[in-house]
Amino acid sequence: MAPSPLVVLDCDSTTIQDEVIELLADAAGSRERVAEVTERAMRGELDFAESLRERVATLAGTPESVFREAYERVRLTPGIHRLVAAVHERGGRVGVVSGGFHEVLDPLAEDLGLDLWRANRLEVVEGVLTGRTRGAIVDGSAKAAALREWAAASGTPLTSTMAIGDGANDLEMMAVAALGVAFNGKPLVRERADVSIEHDLSLAIPLLEHLG
Repeated sequence: MAPSPLVVLDCDSTTIQDEVIELLADAAGSRERVAEVTERAMRGELDFAESLRERVATLAGTPESVFREAYERVRLTPGIHRLVAAVHERGGRVGVVSGGFHEVLDPLAEDLGLDLWRANRLEVVEGVLTGRTRGAIVDGSAKAAALREWAAASGTPLTSTMAIGDGANDLEMMAVAALGVAFNGKPLVRERADVSIEHDLSLAIPLLEHLG
């Protein structure tokens, strides 16, 4: 009998259809600048940590009520519920690791029934965003480390792991996993992925059978 799978997904533009930083930036009036920096980072033209700091700085002075407003606008990607259910039916676990933010990922994880999740945290002082993050930044290396850590903690061999993402900062975790899946991937990601799928995450369910 094959070991139970571990499937780790990126959050923004993979688990959900949105980029959370852009939803937050709408309230701060910095959407256009943030979107431009996001796109450059996803193409691999900018260091992720640097681009994150640049984008978060545009949120300074925004009230923390923006987190709830952003979450209410999140659109789930088609097929995510079916994929989570399929992994759980096989006794496996689903994790989401995000260059986005815990303040939005936490309620999302609860709603989706995720087993594991990790993201950046935004600094809030007296109810207002400072434009800075707290703690270590979740970048491509941190995503790969999370996949290894979660696999080891559950006794799941790497041969039973799948990583799904769309951007350059997902490549390291996709390389660590037995199966790296590009979902609506940028050209570089599609080129390096083992498999590419589009539009519906349930298309990843048959791929579970290929995990050892």
